[in-house]
Amino acid sequence: MIEDFTYYTPTKVVFGRGAENKTGELVAVLGCKKTLLHYGGGSAERTGLLGRIRESLREAGVSFVELGGVVPNPRLSLVNEGIELCRREGVDFILAVGGGSVIDSAKAIAYGAADEERGDVWDFYARIRVPRACLPVGSVLTIAAAGSEMSCSSVITDEATGTKRGYGNDLCRPKFAVMNPELTMTLPAYQTACGCVDILMHTMERWFGGGGRMELTDGIAAALMRTVIRNAKILVSEPENYDARAEVMWAGSLSHNGLTGCGTDGGDWATHQLEHEIGALFDVAHGAGLAAVWGSWARYVYKENPARFAQFATEVMGLQPAATDEETALAGIAAMEDFYRELKMPVTIRELGIEPTGAQLKEMAEKCAAKFEGGAAGTMKKLSAEDMERIFRAAM
Repeated sequence: MIEDFTYYTPTKVVFGRGAENKTGELVAVLGCKKTLLHYGGGSAERTGLLGRIRESLREAGVSFVELGGVVPNPRLSLVNEGIELCRREGVDFILAVGGGSVIDSAKAIAYGAADEERGDVWDFYARIRVPRACLPVGSVLTIAAAGSEMSCSSVITDEATGTKRGYGNDLCRPKFAVMNPELTMTLPAYQTACGCVDILMHTMERWFGGGGRMELTDGIAAALMRTVIRNAKILVSEPENYDARAEVMWAGSLSHNGLTGCGTDGGDWATHQLEHEIGALFDVAHGAGLAAVWGSWARYVYKENPARFAQFATEVMGLQPAATDEETALAGIAAMEDFYRELKMPVTIRELGIEPTGAQLKEMAEKCAAKFEGGAAGTMKKLSAEDMERIFRAAM
């Protein structure tokens, strides 16, 4: 049965070569007085991107202050620093220049800076409070991966407790997303591959949900996943291929703005939750962590709906049907792992360069389960802490 849904995508997209030069006018038209320019490490400065953004803001008459230093698995401590800076400087707009980590950090700052209660922004991620306001956010995307440039979600890590939590609310959906595929050409191959895995997983999580199906949504989702797989392979040998970069970048946005989940139950998301625990404890790259654990999750749950996994094998991975849905399903899982290997992505936790102890695997599973009412995650199959621990062990 097709599920009821609301599809909401208010983000204006400016896509193509030189698009970043329009950033200032995009901010100015919103009537904002002072912007926080938020970014990560030195690459945006070295490539001249930040210089072009600053000049664009000045030409549009937009004043700004800056806060850099965002790292993968963005930190709560920097978010709190940004909130205080925004309050002190009277900032009324947050401009994120970077990838998903920078955009997620910007969203968290935007929640906190607009919070009239002036409480702990972590309350929103811990589900203690619900935000009532959020400063407007815009982004200049430099990494095709997270889809945060068009999504309602963000993920923040409290490094003091080793806890990583995601939160979704339409208040934080960016007002605009500036996307120039050329800005992704200098990324290391590993980072590009991690991004492609993350994009795929955003649609795979929705594909493998436990609820209804919509034929049109399935067609869009399958086409998106095939497009990412095809172009990710091109980028292995042709990292400066503009068309392949453009296909992957646009897929990243569409994969996580809700389009590939219309008419479904919203998706399973257990693989993401499992990876969040790995990322929180060991600070691994998100896409690599997803690749490392997905195959073990899939083999643990596929019997709940082998036909759906078989459909994935034939429509996404391009395999011929085997004698049974179960055989086709397992072949599809193996084919996806082969694709990860082709990108030099890990398919086990050890291949991430870490080796959690049995006690750490148990701890990660228990922390993951504790996030959910009833202590169970997922919709394809409800996973208890014991189930999650088995998946972690199988993924070693």
